[in-house]
Amino acid sequence: MATGIPRTRWQGASRGAPPDGARAESADVHLAYSGKKSEREILDTPPAVCRRLYPEHNGHPVSNRLYYGDNLPVLAALARDPDVRGHVRLVYIDPPYATQSVFQSRNQTDAYKDLLEGSNYLEFLRERLILLRELLADDGSIYVHLDENMAFQAKVLMDEVFGRGHFRNWITRKKCNPKNYTRKTYGNVADYILFYTRSDNYVWHRCVEPWTAERAAKEYQYVESATGRRYKKVPVHAPGVRNGETGKPWRGKNPPPGKHWQYPPRTLDEMDLRGEIYWSPTGNPRRKIYLDQTEGVPVQDIWLEFRDAHNQNIAVSGYPTEKNPALLTRIIEASSNPGDIVLDCFSGSGTTLCVASQLGRRWIGVDSSREAISTTLRRFSNGLEPMGDFVIRPDPAEQDNKGEATLSLFGADTAKPSPANTRQHHPISDFALSAQEPHEADLVDVLKQWVGANGKTRPCTQLKHEFPTAQAARKRRHSIPS
Repeated sequence: MATGIPRTRWQGASRGAPPDGARAESADVHLAYSGKKSEREILDTPPAVCRRLYPEHNGHPVSNRLYYGDNLPVLAALARDPDVRGHVRLVYIDPPYATQSVFQSRNQTDAYKDLLEGSNYLEFLRERLILLRELLADDGSIYVHLDENMAFQAKVLMDEVFGRGHFRNWITRKKCNPKNYTRKTYGNVADYILFYTRSDNYVWHRCVEPWTAERAAKEYQYVESATGRRYKKVPVHAPGVRNGETGKPWRGKNPPPGKHWQYPPRTLDEMDLRGEIYWSPTGNPRRKIYLDQTEGVPVQDIWLEFRDAHNQNIAVSGYPTEKNPALLTRIIEASSNPGDIVLDCFSGSGTTLCVASQLGRRWIGVDSSREAISTTLRRFSNGLEPMGDFVIRPDPAEQDNKGEATLSLFGADTAKPSPANTRQHHPISDFALSAQEPHEADLVDVLKQWVGANGKTRPCTQLKHEFPTAQAARKRRHSIPS
């Protein structure tokens, strides 16, 4: 595999301007389309007026928030909240994919509509990305989950909004089992996650996969006779010419042509004294990397283990396009710390919120679907439910140990979780539920059912404003700093 030399270190005769005379500063690409607003217009979005529905105001701050409403004005309102603006450590969103489809939940209720396309979709996404950028902490990160319909255009949008230099990864996720297509094309089994940061100094915990015995033996082929430690050999030089210490001879040897030592000669001497340098029979040095000094295999940008619901033996919420909780676990652990705020403004069935809660993070969720809020509340109380039309019914003699029979995947009633799932689930009640005016009445029945099932607290008897009243909000429309 060829290793490129950065242009700034290139020693060629034409070092300087690229051959076509273009400057690096002018290489940025921008999308042009009808209806594209200025950033100032988007930052001046009128904020939502939301009313607290649960629990009653008692003077104590609530760590977690769930909003029912259009996420654009809700985000505009959050951008005016000093407790949120600039304090969100991680954003994960799984927005509509421009599929031109209507998605239904397990009981055939319309969950959400994905009908935007073209420039309308791009501006819909861009407006939200700009407000999310304002909410992110300086060391925050954002992950945007899309498929092939709009991921490439979204990449250019995110370069505009967050800066091309803050792009970190284009992650490819295997979303399902192989497909037996009859049409003339390859099976579509992947979707994509775009990972950007607010700055170059961001929270990051390196992800690793544990070594298997087979993989470790294959990669770390050598065993040190004196210690029994397994190791591999790697070069002690790297591409690029250096004029400092790392470009000078070491032990009478110059670095190979066009390369330099990875460490100054004095550091290489110290490594050699510790027995960390292997000398070949021809006198070439190699560095020993020991297996017991590695935490695991560093995770790369192709993720194969986080498929969506794919068999009859797992538990789901029943909400369409629900994501694998393990996927969110990896993202949240990598890009946040316990106590940080995690935000998902397309929260759907609440996967991000539940995983964030389990990992000790605070969270903010927003969704405009009544079915999504209902599913999230049910999940907060009961956890996930067995998937499938063909779940084995327990033997009556073992009923007490294995739980009740599960209903059909598309049954009208909600399947009950087995005791095993219940034992693993920790109900979530430490949050505030608010609704955007004038839609708070949409959740009255949903909230009554949830509070009745929860049995601990009751909804607000007098609805309180979460954000400023409509009159105050109008006065503060232009209060977001540039």
